[in-house]
Amino acid sequence: MPGRSGHGAVTRSTLRQQIADALRDEVLAGRLQAGREFTVKEIAEQYGVSATPVREALVDLSAQGLLEADQHRGFRVHEYSVEDFRGMVEARRLITEGMFLALDDGRQPYQDLTDPRVAAAVAGVRRRGEEAQRAATAGDLTVLIGYDLRFWRELSALFGNPYLTDFLHRLRVQTWVCLVQHLRVLHEVRGHLWSGHTELVEALYVRDTSTARRIIDAYNAHSVALIERLAAR
Repeated sequence: MPGRSGHGAVTRSTLRQQIADALRDEVLAGRLQAGREFTVKEIAEQYGVSATPVREALVDLSAQGLLEADQHRGFRVHEYSVEDFRGMVEARRLITEGMFLALDDGRQPYQDLTDPRVAAAVAGVRRRGEEAQRAATAGDLTVLIGYDLRFWRELSALFGNPYLTDFLHRLRVQTWVCLVQHLRVLHEVRGHLWSGHTELVEALYVRDTSTARRIIDAYNAHSVALIERLAAR
């Protein structure tokens, strides 16, 4: 029938994204642990869907570095090493440094803070930061991850480069997956999680990149030291 194939393609694409999002959340929550193996058939049966969107979703997650594909055994949740984490943190630092340089040089697009759209975007980032900070202080890891990812996506979007935003988001998902894999050894995560989101927003709001750099450097050092301690256990 005319139009039916197009509708089916849209539906499958949407389903593919929903499955990928659901599995990503499972990995981030630690319910799908590092090294866990599964097949397309298992996931399709779990969600009650056909194999095609599941296979596409798993391939997408493999491309993002969260899964490993094995031609004969299906897929496996990727296990990150401490060295992987150090590399990802360094890549994050280079991206944020580029953001700060754009701010120093006046090349970022949110110069006019009197523009209602800019003011609303900045206010949204601040709210995400406040929620992330509260979750970190309370030790609510699941809530923290959700708000933290939104915080950094919306903050980087202020700089007007969607490629930078997407790359940073992917790195932050990977670093969270790595950290969650190691945080399992703790009975209580309260007191171990970074909570400087609002401090960073305030520094960037007044274009104080020196303070912003110090915050990021301290954050990165904290993250690396934390995962090194956890890995040593």
